[in-house]
Amino acid sequence: MIFNYTVQWLICGGAVVTLADVKKGQKFVIASIPDNQIRAQAIRFGLNEGAEAECAETIASGPVIIKRGRQEIAIGRRLAMAITVKS
Repeated sequence: MIFNYTVQWLICGGAVVTLADVKKGQKFVIASIPDNQIRAQAIRFGLNEGAEAECAETIASGPVIIKRGRQEIAIGRRLAMAITVKS
């Protein structure tokens, strides 16, 4: 499945980018998970729209590892490109 979402802008003044664009150590808030199936998977891990998290690591052309509380989750690059975040 290929995800093709455009980068959005929030009226409140911050640029929204995809999770695949975050850098190590950057804190962010999940702005949008557009696909219902992806949203259901994310909720199982405690990641919903409005959740705050931090990028623990990014692996070039690989997963983005995010940290929320004591939990670290590796999210595949394609999935990360479908999730928009606000830093």
